[in-house]
Amino acid sequence: MSEIKVLVVEDGDEYLTNLSTFVSRGIRYTQAKSGEQACALLSSLQPDLVYLDMRFDRTPIEALLGDLVALTARFNGNVARARAFQQDNQGLFVLRALRDAGFRGPVILSYDFGAEERRFRALSERDPALSYCPDYADADTIYAAIQRAVGRTPA
Repeated sequence: MSEIKVLVVEDGDEYLTNLSTFVSRGIRYTQAKSGEQACALLSSLQPDLVYLDMRFDRTPIEALLGDLVALTARFNGNVARARAFQQDNQGLFVLRALRDAGFRGPVILSYDFGAEERRFRALSERDPALSYCPDYADADTIYAAIQRAVGRTPA
């Protein structure tokens, strides 16, 4: 069976370190630290799956995706709340950019939607190739999620 190519998009190194250490059997990881970098890597990497962080609070503000002016208007002129929303939900902005760039493959958001099931249901209805894995998931759970997302049965 061929190696699964996973693009990890995160603002730190935790996911790449943990995934490549504990969830490496048959999987090759490449990292992008921003949505722009992730989109730039799509054509050369041709990933089978994107493993995407939701919150990007360590990314320089100029590298964040999303229209801050529109977000500020949405938050009644409160720039601080708009910026916090942009950082807390950056994964969704990156997801949109990846889809706009032509990536149609599966995406796993690293976020716990357990308390927000309605929100995730709405997201996945618009994007059936979207799934999630909570940040606290163990290696076996993440491995199974990756295998399932790319249409394989976990070994």
